[in-house]
Amino acid sequence: MDLAHLRAHPEQLPAFLTHQRIRETPVAGGDSCTAARLTLDDGHSVFAKTWPERSTRQPPEHFFASEAAGLRWLREADAVAVPEVIVALPGLLALEWVEPGEPDPGAAERLGRELAALHRAGTLDFGADWPGFIGVLPADNTRDEGPWSRWFVERRLVPYLRMSVDNGALGPAERKLVEQVLVRATALGGDEPPARIHGDLWPGNVLWGADDRAWLVDPAAHGGHRETDLAQLALFGGVPHLDRIRAAYNDAWPLADGWRERVPVHQLHLMLVHTALFGAPYREAVVRTARSALTGAERATVNG
Repeated sequence: MDLAHLRAHPEQLPAFLTHQRIRETPVAGGDSCTAARLTLDDGHSVFAKTWPERSTRQPPEHFFASEAAGLRWLREADAVAVPEVIVALPGLLALEWVEPGEPDPGAAERLGRELAALHRAGTLDFGADWPGFIGVLPADNTRDEGPWSRWFVERRLVPYLRMSVDNGALGPAERKLVEQVLVRATALGGDEPPARIHGDLWPGNVLWGADDRAWLVDPAAHGGHRETDLAQLALFGGVPHLDRIRAAYNDAWPLADGWRERVPVHQLHLMLVHTALFGAPYREAVVRTARSALTGAERATVNG
């Protein structure tokens, strides 16, 4: 099987894999999926993700289809490097192979400009036309005209707070703290029309390519706030050359006043996702982020 045949007959890929007609090399692919580099007969490679065979449950309905839809939607903007979707089946996703490289200041500055162009591409509403996922958890993508602050609280904070309380990751004190953020989120301002965003842009979802570009992978793409992507890039130690990314972004499309105070609110979403998925080990991260968000809200109130 060569790349042209695979593009023309994507449904045949599982059979070729089952009968070991394609060379597979395991690669890193995230916590929820099994990933491999597939080497085709013409020398081309593709990146394939499948649901782990060891899993006791099936992938959520639309899981791979939603990722494929998000990747295609991001690529339609023709703004930033996003892998081509080659195969999208219920249990398998195969993408253009990106040869890994090293983080580079020039590539970081280019990413900043390209993210601004991606976000400017926009969309009509918050949410998306496909079912959402963040990791393996559902994300409510029901289209909503906003404003952003209400939508973000209702669709991106409250659901994962509830999950985190229900699974015991957050107790009454932590719940009360996060609820204070929910109440004061509108004080931070920053409402803007929906941008076309990646939606899960922590540093692990930026792939630095050998082509001197930064590629966006594993999206939870939807219409959201452009500051969300930039805030997530600072999580878990931050993406390399973050200052250059931000500076180049701001040169291309200046951020609104008060963006620094809003960073923890945007980050709180992924922190709550982590307590919902992985439990109490991320409790203190939620507490720190929520306290920072409240401090930002106090500053915004004083400055406003």
